Amino acid sequence: MIFDVAIVGSGPAGASCAAFCAVAGHRTLILERETFPREKVCGDCLNPACTPILERLGVAARVQTLPHGRLSRVEFVAIGGHTVGVDLPPDAEIAVKRSLFDQVLMKRAAEAGAVVRQGATVDALVPPALTRDSWKITAGAESFEARVLVAADGRNSTVARLLRLLPRIARERVALQTHLPLPSGFGARVVLQLLPEGYSGQAPVGDNELNLCLVGKPSSMPLLRDWAETSFGVARDHHWRIITPLRRASLPPARRRLFLIGDAARVVEPFTGEGIYYALRSGELAAEAIASLLATGDDDEAARSYAAAHDELYRGRLWVNRIARAAVLSPRITSLLLRASVLHPALLRVLTAKLTKL
Repeated sequence: MIFDVAIVGSGPAGASCAAFCAVAGHRTLILERETFPREKVCGDCLNPACTPILERLGVAARVQTLPHGRLSRVEFVAIGGHTVGVDLPPDAEIAVKRSLFDQVLMKRAAEAGAVVRQGATVDALVPPALTRDSWKITAGAESFEARVLVAADGRNSTVARLLRLLPRIARERVALQTHLPLPSGFGARVVLQLLPEGYSGQAPVGDNELNLCLVGKPSSMPLLRDWAETSFGVARDHHWRIITPLRRASLPPARRRLFLIGDAARVVEPFTGEGIYYALRSGELAAEAIASLLATGDDDEAARSYAAAHDELYRGRLWVNRIARAAVLSPRITSLLLRASVLHPALLRVLTAKLTKL
């Protein structure tokens, strides 16, 4: 069988795209190298912008029933402990473990009719040619064909690498992430804490668990881990999940019968906590372009329309990303600004509202 669309990766971007495609009646294949449920290096936060997309997917109520932390406040902590807090409106943001959230999305795609292959690592791709109007995809011992291919496999995209599209990686920073017992009295807040060696993100995710992230240069990670051991009682031999790089040049999001979504196309600063929203929405936009392509056969117009919609998705918001990036790359300077009240709560409230679309 030739699929209408094959999607490599079943995180929020891939699973949302697959669900929208399958609901539209397209023969949809998901190839996911991991076996779910699995955890993912992520801050686990869902901002309110995600809700309308989850409603269109038909899973908003399911997500609300998952164990989660309901966040009412964001605190920015300078080196030395000076704290500036911003209250969030009621029900503005929640934090839920990716193992649970991603499982809901994959299940929705399967319910809609998508064929899901877990533990399937793509190792070869042959693009469409004049004599064959489909992609040939090899994953281990299995081979598949699909009219359209979607790369939803993250910042280190295998699809982009196999097609020699992946830009040179700048390994400037590393992220470590884990879940710990929630400290007593932590409260319903997300903490963004600047440290001499980088920064830490902390948020409750339900079932009395805390998501703890550490971000810094590779050379600074031993000191950051020492800080976590002292501050949170993390054992020396504790297992951390790791991801690198945190920054990578963006890629054109569409080519002939190829769409890149989520982090495979553009990686945003994790300090902003917007990654899941961009993943979900780019998956939905790609599904709309794919529907047009399959209906009209106009490859070029589908690529152009998705690229334009993708650019619009980020336009007007990347300045916040650049501010966040500058802040975390210069934690000492940012801490001075916080202590001197240059980064006043009113300004931080404006930036927070921009991120949460409130």
